[in-house]
Amino acid sequence: SVVVYGRGLAVVTGTGMDTEMGKIAGALAEAEDGKTPLQIKLSQLSKILTYLVLGICVLVFAVNVIRHHESFTDILKNSFIPAVSLAVAAIPEGLAAVVTIVLSIGVTNMSKRNAIIRKLTAVETLGCTQIICSDKTGTLTQNKMTVVEHYGEDAVLLATAMSMCSDAEFDRDAGTAVGEPTECALVNYAKTLGYDKNDQKNDYVRVGEVPFDSMRKMMTTIHKTQDGQIVQFTKGAPDEILKRCTKALVGGETVELTDAIRADILAANKSMADRALRVLAACYKPLDTEPAAYESDAVENDLCFIGMVGMIDPVRPEVKPAIDECRSAGIRPIMITGDHKDTAVAIAMQLGIITEASQAITGSELDKISDEEFETAVEQYSVYARVQPEHKTRIVNAWRKKGMVTAMTGDGVNDAPSIKNADIGVGMGITGTDVTKNVADMILADD
Repeated sequence: SVVVYGRGLAVVTGTGMDTEMGKIAGALAEAEDGKTPLQIKLSQLSKILTYLVLGICVLVFAVNVIRHHESFTDILKNSFIPAVSLAVAAIPEGLAAVVTIVLSIGVTNMSKRNAIIRKLTAVETLGCTQIICSDKTGTLTQNKMTVVEHYGEDAVLLATAMSMCSDAEFDRDAGTAVGEPTECALVNYAKTLGYDKNDQKNDYVRVGEVPFDSMRKMMTTIHKTQDGQIVQFTKGAPDEILKRCTKALVGGETVELTDAIRADILAANKSMADRALRVLAACYKPLDTEPAAYESDAVENDLCFIGMVGMIDPVRPEVKPAIDECRSAGIRPIMITGDHKDTAVAIAMQLGIITEASQAITGSELDKISDEEFETAVEQYSVYARVQPEHKTRIVNAWRKKGMVTAMTGDGVNDAPSIKNADIGVGMGITGTDVTKNVADMILADD
């Protein structure tokens, strides 16, 4: 975390391998480097050649001994030495060189496609891949939250409240907001309606705030307008926001929040959530003076509901064709994410990874299944939601135990253990962390 201001006491509860990062490091250390399909095939070929050559040599030696009744010295010279020479000649010394050259050509060709191969044998493994397990956020999606829908009659006030009650800023040079992805989406939404936060900050000068808290699930900012009025904006989870509201903005007027209005708001919230949209609600309250204390109990009450916005992390445009191409090549795509199950299912169905919700499972549901049961049922699922790093590794290993050549793609530190365990680990070159790129067999330079 980054400490911006204030004072506090930091209590160290664990260091080194006892931290969450340490757990991931431990998982990386425990991961064993298995043989690649090429190494397995070459090993099998070596055994076959060895037995075949030894058999032929014994046969040649025996035939020579039977045909020529000679002394031990003559047998050694005329039968044994030729048999050994035949064995040596049958060993394909050039095979290693040929394999290396062919793999090197593959590495060169892949580099032209912005794929950096860190291990030579990974080229052949990639060609044998049958399962591709992919992280969602930042890999299948752009990790750029975007507002796609709103509920409320006053879109201008809704956009203003969302933009001002956030810490993201609009960068005019870059033409987009900078900051936390969700808040950036809100600031960008206001910009699409013609409201630049840089200008709005002059109209609504922030004089205080109650920061976001995961327990309250909301954030409040207090502003002074140019004509000296004080106004409060609060945004957060719709369910929690409604608990603090007593009024609502309807038809441009402030009215009492009746059960009918509340039911209508909750229905709109559910409709957005069912379509995998992340929903945030906003409300406001005019104040006579600045609050005496910037605390939740003092300011987050008797609020007026404005509206809601629904946002989603859009998929990368190149993903759907890539998945179609994988399927035509006989490769099965698997989506693994820490997101909510509904969001994961909606995006997976949009991409064609699954056809029905029953093909998805959560990490908590996975915890209730034994390794033996999961190895039997793993083929039933193509989407895994709300998973932890250890779940990803378990999924990869389950497919490998099925005899499937498995690839794992990702960009975050939490993807590193599963990337290390997969037959071929693929890291993102732009958004990928150093840990992920260091354990990957292949890096996509252009993501």
